[in-house]
Amino acid sequence: MPALVNISYLTACALMIASIRSLASPQTARLGNFLGMTGMALAVIAAVISLKLPNYPLTLTVILSGAAIGVYTAFRIKITALPQMVAALNGLGGLAAACVALSEVLAFSPQNFNNTISLFVGGLTFSGSLVAFAKLQGFMPAHPLRFTGQYGLNAALALTILTLSIIFILQPNIPLFLILSLLILILGLLLLLPVGGADMPVAVSLLNGCSGWAAVGIGLSLSDSLLIIIGSIVGSGGLILAAIMMKAMNRSLLNIFTGSLGVQNSGTAAEAQTARSGAPEDAAFIMENANKIIIVPGFGMAAAQAQHTLKTMAFLLHNKYHAEVKFAIHPVAGRMPGHMNVLLAEAGIDYKDVYELTDINSEFSSADVAYVIGANDITNPAAKTDTSSPLYGMPILDVAEAKTVFFVKRSLGSGYAGIDNPLFYAPNTIMLYGDAKEVTEKIIKALES
Repeated sequence: MPALVNISYLTACALMIASIRSLASPQTARLGNFLGMTGMALAVIAAVISLKLPNYPLTLTVILSGAAIGVYTAFRIKITALPQMVAALNGLGGLAAACVALSEVLAFSPQNFNNTISLFVGGLTFSGSLVAFAKLQGFMPAHPLRFTGQYGLNAALALTILTLSIIFILQPNIPLFLILSLLILILGLLLLLPVGGADMPVAVSLLNGCSGWAAVGIGLSLSDSLLIIIGSIVGSGGLILAAIMMKAMNRSLLNIFTGSLGVQNSGTAAEAQTARSGAPEDAAFIMENANKIIIVPGFGMAAAQAQHTLKTMAFLLHNKYHAEVKFAIHPVAGRMPGHMNVLLAEAGIDYKDVYELTDINSEFSSADVAYVIGANDITNPAAKTDTSSPLYGMPILDVAEAKTVFFVKRSLGSGYAGIDNPLFYAPNTIMLYGDAKEVTEKIIKALES
């Protein structure tokens, strides 16, 4: 039986690795999901068998209940709310690690160092993910939340946690462990409060990585090789993705966790300028005569659930008016990594028409139309021209170089980063005010007629 369990664990690891590899491409993503689910199911079955639990009916009831909740949530969740769901799942992974660490301490496990690591990483992941979820869901303001002495308090808390952790490792006791748990949860909350909305995709990636390292901590406590291997893969993947996104935003961890991006501008410069507005029919007339159109989706598309409408518009422009239509994706568009890619794939848009920033940026200068649908910060020219802007240095999509820019927004309000966008007032920009889906539908109606 132990040999069979070990073979099952090895197979599960191989399936997980193959799953992550397959998720790298939209063409194989469905296969990747299937491989991952198969590997996880195999790992759960092998773990239940190997543990020789005294109460199998109760164990199966708990497992099936959790699976039922997961399936129900997955079917009920709107695709626009995927960032919140990812944040919540990250938090649950951290909570699981913290609970295992607590159970090990209550069982007087000698693995005090590993239990402390599990508690620290798991607790921070759980409470930090709660803040991320609340900000993404709108339960809390998206902008950075600061108070006097915040960073000093964080430093004092971290030093206290480190001191108590050393004491616990040397002289373990349950009351001290519970105090540690409370302080770690508080520190996780305080660390995420200053993170602004524009930095939330990076924070979600970091939390995802932390949930993986929390699993490693559990694996060390339980001497479980499967958890160590899979946790290492998830943890490394999350941190690598966060590093890629920080490079794409020209940001550092210090910038992110001090909330230096997201301070509202005064708006004085914006008030002194006038944005030119137009009607959907105007946009349709110009698009009819365009040879090349690049569509730039942002969170406005997600909020309005306009991805299917965009597909219809792109189909009309290509098939009826013979225009070349492409989609441009910024690495941090939306509220989580790959947010726009998921939405476009869900709408059935051919992935050969979807381009990343580095592949499409040189083409804006030859485009007749750039159709920007709720993508604010990632198109802000201040990132290239204004050294005083918090966005300065962040690579952006060069939509301003297109002959005509149609910017679909409800108002001239700043983006998630709280920074005014000079593109609104550029001579080649026409603002289309309103709900992204409704505006695009009106353009389609004009194109059809």
